[in-house]
Order: sequence, then structure tokens, then C-alpha cells
Amino acid sequence: MTTVRVALPVHLRTLARVEGELPISVEDRPTIADVLDALEDRYPVLRGTIREHGTSRRRAYIRYFACGQDISHEPPDTRLPDPVAMGSDVFQVIGAISGG
Repeated sequence: MTTVRVALPVHLRTLARVEGELPISVEDRPTIADVLDALEDRYPVLRGTIREHGTSRRRAYIRYFACGQDISHEPPDTRLPDPVAMGSDVFQVIGAISGG
């Protein structure tokens, strides 16, 4: 097992009633899906806020970043970069904002 540090936008931290980064335990060599599955298992209130119910597809206006790179369009079974998988860098979930 390894611990991935997850950073959520403030509106999702408020919903989950947490502050700061979240340490999420996952199997070694975790994928994007592994981290999101573990996050939703630990904080069920987040189900459907990051990924669609049923399909588990990333919701519109949500982005994932690892090591400063946007990995939102990578397949869910993509392994996280070693610095994120080893906890020295953060897996970020970003909520985009739009409007006119």
C-alpha cells in the first residue's frame, strides 16, 4: 500500500467536511481510477461530484493534475507519475469555472 496526497477544490472539501490535502491509501503503482475509487469509498458524499454516476466518466469542468501536468484526458487506468504515487507530489482535482 501507498498513500497518495489528494488536493480538492474548496467546494468539494466543504461538501466532504475536510480541510487541506487528503491522504488516500491505495495499492502500489496506483492509477487515476484507483485514487478516485478510494477517495469516493472514504468520502461517499463525493460520489457523482468528480465522476458521473454509473459511467465513472470525469464530469465536465473537472480536471486532474499530477506533477503540474493536466492528465484529465488520460484513460482511467493510467498509472500516476512516481512522485505522486510515492506521496512527494499531489494529485490535484480542479473545478473549472466558466461564465459570461
